[in-house]
Amino acid sequence: MSILRNLFQPDLRFDPKITVITIVSTLALTLAHYHTAWRPYDGIFLFLVLPMAIILFVFRENPREYGFQLGDWKAGLALTFGALVIFLPVLWLVVEITPAMQAYYLPLLKPSLPIYTFLDLVGWEFLFRGWILFGYARKFGPDALWLQAVPFAIAHFGKPEIETLSTIFGGLAFGWVAWRTKSFIYPLLIHWAIFTFVVLAAGGFFG
Repeated sequence: MSILRNLFQPDLRFDPKITVITIVSTLALTLAHYHTAWRPYDGIFLFLVLPMAIILFVFRENPREYGFQLGDWKAGLALTFGALVIFLPVLWLVVEITPAMQAYYLPLLKPSLPIYTFLDLVGWEFLFRGWILFGYARKFGPDALWLQAVPFAIAHFGKPEIETLSTIFGGLAFGWVAWRTKSFIYPLLIHWAIFTFVVLAAGGFFG
């Protein structure tokens, strides 16, 4: 009985915005996982339109506070260029020596690239590097960088193991770029280029 009394103690109060962000994000990721027929448009609605509607009409806040802005564009472009110069050659090697990466990404090779990959990621990046990161940062500060990286890694379950294992650190890195620039746009550009490159590499586009 003491456990129940402690659970329902009067001073147990939740931050309403943290609660909404956590519940909505979890439900959106769950729905996207089980309903893939409308990919990539489901992600645009669940990960971008829905959070944006809550920001505007429930929280009554400016989307800029959630990274929906250009931010520090000079730093953003420098970080984007630097990340691609460093990581694209590494990714090419990983795809070349990892049959699981080729098998997973080859079916995504479409004539609509790179539009397809952009549509698939724009909501995804806003969810993690905008809505969750900047929403959590108000209460948790820099720890929000790790907090948003955890669901990001979990959302990769089912993808090749080598990729999933890297996502806790990749999620942190993407989050730091958003944190540094105050914008989700630059991690989106990096992720978009990486995703497109991996799909093309899996299809043998680079020989």
